[in-house]
Amino acid sequence: MEFTAKAIAEFLGGNVEGDPEIKASTVVKIEEGRPGALSFLSNPKYSKYLYTTSSSIVLINSDFILEDKVSATLIRVDNAYESFAKLLSLVAAAKSAKQGVHAKAHVEPSASIDSSAYVGPFVYIGENTTIAKGVQIHPNAYIGNNVKIDENSTVFAGAQVTDDCVVGKNCTIHSGAIIGSDGFGFAPQADGTYQKIPQIGNVILEDNVDVGANTTIDRATMGSTIIRKGVKLDNLIQVAHNVEIGENTVIAAQSGIAGSTKIGKNCMFGGQVGVAGHITIANGVKLSAQSGVANSLKEPDEILFGSPAMNIKRFTRSFVLFKKFPEIVKEIDILKQSISKD
Repeated sequence: MEFTAKAIAEFLGGNVEGDPEIKASTVVKIEEGRPGALSFLSNPKYSKYLYTTSSSIVLINSDFILEDKVSATLIRVDNAYESFAKLLSLVAAAKSAKQGVHAKAHVEPSASIDSSAYVGPFVYIGENTTIAKGVQIHPNAYIGNNVKIDENSTVFAGAQVTDDCVVGKNCTIHSGAIIGSDGFGFAPQADGTYQKIPQIGNVILEDNVDVGANTTIDRATMGSTIIRKGVKLDNLIQVAHNVEIGENTVIAAQSGIAGSTKIGKNCMFGGQVGVAGHITIANGVKLSAQSGVANSLKEPDEILFGSPAMNIKRFTRSFVLFKKFPEIVKEIDILKQSISKD
């Protein structure tokens, strides 16, 4: 689909500088610009490309000051990055969603599938499962028994939503993700072996949750593992049984959350963060990449780093001393030798 600069500006509430009738049919990075494409500039590091890009249209911030002439038509908006994301949503919505159940899908007779939903080839839909309006289930996905998937959610190829799990509206479950895998529960026995503890709970994804590729969310031992609305989980994340993640929390790849931990709202975790079980993390906490959390974090909006995680300011001061540790030890040894001579 093609959009004119004028139409894009009206949609975003921006102002056009240049040809309002010029059209764009694709989006590309500003440094890879080409005619007929739209790009955006929000990071100052890429400002130099604005003057050389071949893109037909570029989104820029309203307060950006030009240092030279540009050939592209500009659309000035309050926030170029947010506007670009909004525009991508428009492009995605413009793509026609598929409908209907493919002949090679297997749907149990007791399942209920809305006529506007799409079920691709080699999908399995279990007993008493409900698939709501606009849901898209791509090839080779597995949807177990007694599952509920609400309106306009998408399950990509090869993903699984196992028995009794609930998926809210506008959720996205990427390829290879498993919702409701068995929780890691084993009771140690007197002879040194482990007895499996049945995991009879489920997983609840509230509205607008995004689950990355190959991420696993374990079902609860009893009750529910709950991912609150607006949570965004990156690829390759492990969420254990009975965990609760608060609204609009974002967690980057390769992180792991151990069982029964409660994470607050609006938290941000970097990659490879590890969180121990049975603890609580306050709202707004930010954990830098590779941080390790062994105890509850009760201070809202705190920024932490390291393993064990500590306040970022304290960590920075400690790290300065740690880098000097060999010299400090050497100085101590010299002092000890001096004292012993006296």
